[in-house]
Amino acid sequence: MNTSKRLLSLDILRGITVAGMILVNNGYGESFEMLEHSKWNGMTPCDLVFPFFLFIMGVSTCFSLSKCGFRPSPPVIWRVVRRTLLLFAIGLAINWFDHAIEGDFLCFDHLRVWAVLQRIALCYGIVSVFVLTVNHRWILPTIVLLLVVYSIILLCGNGYAEDSTNILARVDLRVFGYDHLYHKSPVDPEGLLGTISSVAHVLIGFYCGLLIKRRDAIGDKVLSLFFVGAVLALGGYLLSYGLPLNKRIWSPSYVMVTCGMASSLLALLMTVIDIRGHRRWTTFFQVFGINPLFLYVASEVFAILFGAWGVSNAVFEGIHSVIAHPQTASLCYALSFVAFNFLLGYILYRRHIYIKL
Repeated sequence: MNTSKRLLSLDILRGITVAGMILVNNGYGESFEMLEHSKWNGMTPCDLVFPFFLFIMGVSTCFSLSKCGFRPSPPVIWRVVRRTLLLFAIGLAINWFDHAIEGDFLCFDHLRVWAVLQRIALCYGIVSVFVLTVNHRWILPTIVLLLVVYSIILLCGNGYAEDSTNILARVDLRVFGYDHLYHKSPVDPEGLLGTISSVAHVLIGFYCGLLIKRRDAIGDKVLSLFFVGAVLALGGYLLSYGLPLNKRIWSPSYVMVTCGMASSLLALLMTVIDIRGHRRWTTFFQVFGINPLFLYVASEVFAILFGAWGVSNAVFEGIHSVIAHPQTASLCYALSFVAFNFLLGYILYRRHIYIKL
């Protein structure tokens, strides 16, 4: 298998993840518990989508930067910096648009700094600069160091407290101020300190990308990914007895378990798609996988617009009038919203348009 060619299995995993992100973000009213994030410690299926995306971003970054031989030339560094700034700016713009649509155009004194795209931007930028400037033999030691340092921060800083005494909340409050933070819980789920373990997360994905590139036979690639996945998942679950799984603080055990699951799922998809050639079912997810960031951003914008214009409420009420069960009606609404975004992506797919941010 030639790794210079685009891995369909990676596109499909990316597409599954993006479709999942849109699904879990757009339930209306009361959702099934499995489609809601865990309240604190623990993990639901909903808690897998964002970490899977960061893992995939690490793999994709490996493939992308390998084209320049991982040499930090000025054009390469500029592309990394430009993409990092653009992603961060789009994230801020979405936060601003959520206020602006309600008429609060000058909301800069209470605009939230963090969100999903901002974390993606920082992780992408930090990891890209690191792998371009540091010998790759230091990747595994760096992953271990980041997770150990973050574990110490959590243990010494009351990092598992679901209140304002949590060091993650205190640092965000001190650095950014209350008005620029997430207010639905004391701890911002995409806050500053959580970036430490998130960078380790993306580095694990990058390391798996190196394994894929360095193995010649596709069977060896699959076995390597399964092995890494099993070690990470088992290690993460063992670690969770001292440092519980927790998405909101992006705990080290959460990093290991979700990366292990993502690596194993990628290996499974490579087996099904690239070895056995079962591809007929892949088109739906491929649509999301080839324009992932664009469709995610579009879904956020349309969700804001539909909410402000009353479209979301009207569609949900129409569904609820037919389906009385509120959780099922919420799921059907979310599925219809995923289908709407699929149609948008399918137009791009048919025209071979790839929008890169």
